[in-house]
Amino acid sequence: MSSNHKLTIPDRVLLGPGPSEMPARVLQALAMPVIGHLDPAFLQIMDGVQQMLRDIFQTKNKLTIPVSGTGSAGMEAALSNFIEPGDRVLIGVIGYFGERMVDMAGRYGATVDRIEVPWGQVLDLEEVKKALGKHSYKLLAVVHGETSSGAQQPNIKELAKLAHEHGALFILDTVASLGGVPVEVDDWNVDVAFSGSQKAISASPGLAPITIGKRAEEVLSNRKTQVGNWYLSLSEVQKYWGKERTYHHTAPIQLNYAMHEALSIVAEEGLEARFSRHRQNAEKLWEGIEELDMEMLVKKENRLVTVTSVKVPPSASHDHVKKHLLEDYGIEVGAGLGQLKGQIWRIGLMGHSSRREYVTLVLAALREIVAAGGPQNAN
Repeated sequence: MSSNHKLTIPDRVLLGPGPSEMPARVLQALAMPVIGHLDPAFLQIMDGVQQMLRDIFQTKNKLTIPVSGTGSAGMEAALSNFIEPGDRVLIGVIGYFGERMVDMAGRYGATVDRIEVPWGQVLDLEEVKKALGKHSYKLLAVVHGETSSGAQQPNIKELAKLAHEHGALFILDTVASLGGVPVEVDDWNVDVAFSGSQKAISASPGLAPITIGKRAEEVLSNRKTQVGNWYLSLSEVQKYWGKERTYHHTAPIQLNYAMHEALSIVAEEGLEARFSRHRQNAEKLWEGIEELDMEMLVKKENRLVTVTSVKVPPSASHDHVKKHLLEDYGIEVGAGLGQLKGQIWRIGLMGHSSRREYVTLVLAALREIVAAGGPQNAN
């Protein structure tokens, strides 16, 4: 074993689909002393986190907490708490994370139907309405911002209305959208929304904000079987985050410090100003990509401003460009997932990483690397 155990981390410009860069204040929060998860000082921090999460979700939902786990734990909590064996659910698949919801729902004993479109496209309201009319569904789940393709599903309010007209709960994945684009849980009538701490909120990976509306709370309280996941069972977890303060598991103390500080920064900037900054930087990136004669996967009207998918041109190699961005410029961008593997680069402009200077930097780097060429079609 080597005697040199020093931890060395390279400097990176994080422009992938997550995590995003953390502001200095958030990094400093992670270094604050550990205290107990029932310490009165920590309980105050918990209260602050909950209120600021309500603000960013634009909701008054009492049950609004950060689940201890990454965004996928939020997804797991959103599905496991509302699915009982034999329930029929409908899931909209516009990319990799819609596929993940299909997989998870099946593991909890649901009969899963899917409505899907090619990756990079979005669901059509009329098609969803037809699908909902075929069976009696417990829930409809869709992804708001699909990280794998860079598509943003529009008409969320209308989708929720359709679900409710057919007696179904409406569940929304906001992992790549919360904090970067408007998420209006109460106005849209979303029953369950979940997210991740490390994307447009710019906190440390490891927490998954989730908010539960009254309709969903009622479904949860009327379950006939126990939730199939002990760790993420909201009936128990909410007693720790609520007035009872009943021990459930040891909360990740410092991750909650970081979340508190990151949400404070969001509040100081203001949601409208934050959304405007993300939109302006994304549009600047899109203009630059077009000037480089490269195409984007998603039509402009459906593009997610936090993640842009750029098609790999025939003259370039996916891996060569990605490698040189990292090695020569210290820039991390994302690779394509699933059926888009090797076909796109995913450029993230999220939270603290959504900065004008980073747009200029990544465009200049792409211009130089693609113009210089490299291994041809070595995808």
